[in-house]
Amino acid sequence: MSTVEQVTDAVAVHGEGPVWFAGWPGLRWVDLIAGDVLELDPVTGAVTRRHVGTVAAALRPYSDGRAVLAVERGFAFADASLGEVRPLGEVWSDPGIRMNDGGCDPDGRFYCGSMAYAETPGAGRLYRLDPDGSVTTVLTAVTISNGLAWSPDGGTAYYIDSPTRRVDAFDYDGELSGRRAVVRVPEEAGMPDGMTVDADGRLWVALWGGGAVHCYTPDGKLTDRVELPVTQVTACAFGGPELDELYITTSRQGIEEGSQHQAGALFRYRPGVRGLPVLTFG
Repeated sequence: MSTVEQVTDAVAVHGEGPVWFAGWPGLRWVDLIAGDVLELDPVTGAVTRRHVGTVAAALRPYSDGRAVLAVERGFAFADASLGEVRPLGEVWSDPGIRMNDGGCDPDGRFYCGSMAYAETPGAGRLYRLDPDGSVTTVLTAVTISNGLAWSPDGGTAYYIDSPTRRVDAFDYDGELSGRRAVVRVPEEAGMPDGMTVDADGRLWVALWGGGAVHCYTPDGKLTDRVELPVTQVTACAFGGPELDELYITTSRQGIEEGSQHQAGALFRYRPGVRGLPVLTFG
């Protein structure tokens, strides 16, 4: 039976959004409030940190290795090394709102959702960035916009607004429609946060405050529980050359000082299944 491995030291204050892309040197994820993108060297295990903005909410690759980013109040484009970051215009001006989590759809568009720093109910939205730089509001009245992923056939999108304690599904044909709840997470398990989907269509959901990642079938049946040594589990993504390693990010936010010394570390779990290649932008 596989066990969870700690891959890095507690390098992030608020680790989020892991992404594996073969065109990058290694796994990338964000230290969100620090505004940094972290990169894991697959050979040495060293972690490189690159500052990209006041907030680094999420990132995804172009097929050629460049990157698209969600920053505090909008989006940005970057070169492959993240050395040159070109912010686009702010999507909103309210300093009390920031971007949070996101991902690309099968048509090469990048989504990211927002939330209030104060977690004000309904203050956030889900936005879509098209390759031409245009931005569309997809969902309104969101509180903490989090996990977003697509089924293997691309016909279903899964989405998490954390305080609802649900994973919702949408039909996808270029637009999102037919929203319905497919997973309900009990309060004692924590709040659903980031999410990924494996090659068999199962949902892997990180549980903030729950110290675990849960695996669900598309109809909501719990099939696996991956326990971690820290409570604030934020997101997960499949990586490695065979896409058979589940990388899991964690946070130190809300942790009492001097406790949970591994909080903020990156972890890895080998579940015996493979993930899907990351959907790219453009």
